[in-house]
Order: sequence, then structure tokens, then C-alpha cells
Amino acid sequence: MIWTNDPTRLMLAASLAMSYALVCLAPYLRTRRKRLAARRAKAEAAANPGWIVAYASQTGNAEELAGQTLATLRLAGIPAQLSELSELRAADLQGAERILFLVSTYGEGDAPDAAAAFAGRLMTNALALPRLHYAVLALGDSAYAQFCGFGRALDQWLRAQGAHSLFPRIEVNRSSAEAIGAWRQQLSHLAGTSDAPDWSAPAFESWRLAERVLLNPDSAGAPLYHLELEPADGALPAWESGDLVQVCAPTDPERAREYSIASIPADGRVHLLVRLHTHEDGSHGAASGWLTRQAEPGQIIQLRLRQHRRFRLEGNAQRPLILIGNGSGIAGLRGHLKARAASGRARNWLLFGERNAAHDAHYREELATWQLHGKLEKLDLVYSRDQPRRRYVQHCLAEQADEVRAWVAAGAAIYVCGSLDGMAAGVDAALAAALGREALDHLAAAGRYRRDVY
Repeated sequence: MIWTNDPTRLMLAASLAMSYALVCLAPYLRTRRKRLAARRAKAEAAANPGWIVAYASQTGNAEELAGQTLATLRLAGIPAQLSELSELRAADLQGAERILFLVSTYGEGDAPDAAAAFAGRLMTNALALPRLHYAVLALGDSAYAQFCGFGRALDQWLRAQGAHSLFPRIEVNRSSAEAIGAWRQQLSHLAGTSDAPDWSAPAFESWRLAERVLLNPDSAGAPLYHLELEPADGALPAWESGDLVQVCAPTDPERAREYSIASIPADGRVHLLVRLHTHEDGSHGAASGWLTRQAEPGQIIQLRLRQHRRFRLEGNAQRPLILIGNGSGIAGLRGHLKARAASGRARNWLLFGERNAAHDAHYREELATWQLHGKLEKLDLVYSRDQPRRRYVQHCLAEQADEVRAWVAAGAAIYVCGSLDGMAAGVDAALAAALGREALDHLAAAGRYRRDVY
């Protein structure tokens, strides 16, 4: 080859080779710098730990309050760091002098998903914590028998390890402003400041009910409605798929109900799926009855958007997605599918369960269109009552364990939305059987296994 002796060509080839090497090396160097910075930060924190504000959140309430707690401490000049509970190790607990725990309870006394590894790794063992001073803000819902169960268990475990409580545990029932105010008062006393940031939640705003459609006429299940709402002033706020709305019903304004958003801002409206709840005495749920039976199209609804960081795509936006749900849980999954279709991300697998295909095939045409145009790579619809033996979405998942492992090995994230009883537990067991419990806990801690179940 004559050209190999040409100095100009040799220099060009060498330059291209060096450029390619630099391109390959750059990501490694960036990652290395981040790791070194993280190690330095951890070493500095170990040398002067200050205060730790640790949170365990499922829908974002505890995380939001933890951020406000951190801001209050820093305003008072107190060095503090924010940490998700799953990030704390035994050495962190033993080395810290003060930790403020803000933790939610999930279902009947369980730890939030991201805190399950902490509970299994540390709270099942004895750990001497004689120098630790702590406080617990426990968030829960008194509708559950094990009200604030995880917060209470954490408090009791800390005491048993010899840790000292800064003040009695504060329990928050359904975001009670009074209980949160008590925490803020104690915090201001500890920090020595009354000039704390504003902790008030955003005000409810006026939205207009633009459309309401019954999705499941003649269904064996309770009526399920598709609702569309638009701001009364015409200005559409921003949100992300996975976020929630809180609706304030006129008959019970003190207790806002939360619903998953089934649309994205590009749709121009907030879409909700609301199932009519009927009590044993025949009366309807305060919010579901108001939204599906009493409010008329065109009527004003008091509503506010709320970020749901635990169910957003965020770092999973570029990953393949396994979306699993049942019933009205299709709402949160539909929001993600709309976001994925808009961004051109096609590696999506939806497993969805309902009662009968004839009456409960929610958004059938939309799902078929996404599948036809390559926006939904894999679709499994499971109708429990369309065969003699009941078959649920978790059974379909278990039958495809090899496929689940392949998707996860390819980097997939898993999102589950729907009923806590039955479906969520069954899906969790099927995933644990397919992947291993430790691996599933690792996915949860890494934000690749996210649930919005109720």
C-alpha cells in the first residue's frame, strides 16, 4: 500500500485514532471524576457528619417534607445532608450524632419500596447506637389498621439499639397540617430559629370538567369513568407522566383524594380514571361520587397537581419499560405510554389485567394503534373471568419469567400501577421468583422498580 508511507495520511490516521480514543475515554473520565467527588463528599461527611435528614417515601410526601426540613436546618446555619433511607449503612447510623427520619408507611405497615432493603438489612439485626440522637416523623393513613406501622417500627428499633429520641414521635394522618406544624415547631426549637421556609402546600385551583365517559358499561366491576379537565383560566400547567392530582370534594374539603394522571401536557387536558366507590349502605365515596355522578360537564372542580417523583420516568426515560397494572391502574401506565410514544422510545411492554374483554378493555383502540405503529413492542392483556379458572396479570408475568429476565438484563425498568391487594403482592412475588428477591430489592433501591399501588 503506497499511501501508508505518506506522512500526511499517517498523521491523519493517528489523529483519527487519538480522537476516537478520547471519545471512548471521556465517559470513563467523567464517571471517575464523579466517583472521586462522591468519595470526597462521603469522607468529609464522615469527618463532620452534622445532621442527616433521612426519608423513606412512596408517593413523594415524605421526600418533600424532608427537603423542607433540610432547608430549615441550613437556614439556621446547621450543616446537614439529605439521604434516602436506603442509602444509609450501619456505619452511617453509628457515626452520626443526629438523624431526623421522615418515613411513610406503605399499605398495612410495610416500608416504602425503596426502604425495604434498609428494613431487611439493618432492622432485623442488633446494632449499638448509643451516641445517636434522632426524631421520627411518621406519615400514614388511619384508614389502614397498621397506621404509621413502619414509622412506629423504626422508632422502636432505634430505641432498642440505645439511640436517644430528641422528642416523641410525631404521626401524620393524611398530611395533617396540625401534625406537620408540630414537627416544624420542634424543628425550629432544635435549630434555634423561627424564620423557617414556607411549608404550605400549593393552593387548589379551579378546573373545569370538560368531558366524562363511562368506560365499562355492563361490567361486573364498579363503574369506571374517563374524565378530562382543563384549567378554568385557560393556562395549562406543566406536569410529567407519573404525576398525580389531588381533588377536593365539596362534601369533604378537609381530605383531598389523589388520582394518577392519564395524560401528558401535549394532550391539552388532565385525564383521570375514576372508579365509583359505593359503601355498604349504598352511599357513594365523597370524591368518586362527586366526580362521576354529581358534577356536571362544565362545572368547576377544585384540583391541584402534585409531583410524584417515585413514579416518574426520570432516569428511566431511556430504558426499556415493563409496565404492569390492573383496573384503574391503567391511568398511570397510559401516561407513561403517551410520554414514550411522544419521545419515540419504542421498547415498551404492557401487561394489564381486568375482568372481561367484552366490557373492560380500556383504551383498546389506542393500545392497538401504538402496537401497530411500533410504539408498544409487547402487549399482554389478561381478563380474569373470560375462562373457567381465574387468571390474573401476575400469572401471565410468571409464565414469561425468561422474557422478564431478558428485558431486565437489557436495562429495563419496571413500573406497577393498580390495586395493592392481590395484584401488587402477586406481581411482586412473580418478579421475585423470576429475578430473585435480592435482585428485585436492588432494582427498587436503584429506582428501576417503581410502584403506585393503592
